[in-house]
Amino acid sequence: MLNELDKELEGRGLRFVRYADDSLIFVKSEKAADRVMKSIVRFIEDKLGLIVNSEKSKISRPKELKFLGFGYYYDGKNKRYQVKPHLSSIQKFQRKLRKLTKRNWSVPLDYRILKLKQVIIGWVNYFRIGNMKNAMERIDMKLRSRIRVIIWKQWKVPRKQIKSLTQLGIPKEEAKGLTYCRKGYRYIGLSKVIQRAISNKRLKQRGLPSALEHYLKVHTVI
Repeated sequence: MLNELDKELEGRGLRFVRYADDSLIFVKSEKAADRVMKSIVRFIEDKLGLIVNSEKSKISRPKELKFLGFGYYYDGKNKRYQVKPHLSSIQKFQRKLRKLTKRNWSVPLDYRILKLKQVIIGWVNYFRIGNMKNAMERIDMKLRSRIRVIIWKQWKVPRKQIKSLTQLGIPKEEAKGLTYCRKGYRYIGLSKVIQRAISNKRLKQRGLPSALEHYLKVHTVI
């Protein structure tokens, strides 16, 4: 039945997007939005015999919208609105990654990386039309830091930590300095020493996906 609504909107020359019974209709002014909303509500209720949810139906500026997990922002350079993942969608994604990188989750590293890969690939594929390069860079940085801490914790005792760092190319004195620094895990994960020892390249070889790399691979411009 909603196909009739699509035809009506197309016949009026209106730009719109619909998923199931959720729709967005785009116009150039608030005055036009008020006029179109009233006439479309009448069409839906009088012609199609459906009830419009008055609580969900409203006039909004693009930057105030969230639709299917996406938000909108104005691109001043190209003078048009663009899509990106809504802030709440990114926050939900980050919560999933934090859950999968909890230090007290006692699972093999390879299994943890597998679960991370499934979540990252699926999420990025869904939001691939959005502009989110900077967000993916930040997520990669935080994720790598948390994985480095997990690996560090697996080494457990100072002797093992020093040995592992030196095997990864860190001079023994630097390895001792980090091991006995008495700093917390956040400091360890962000330290230059651990970043050199467990480099981005080594993490990639281990199988850890990069949200940014996958995004750049699948990003679709609309």
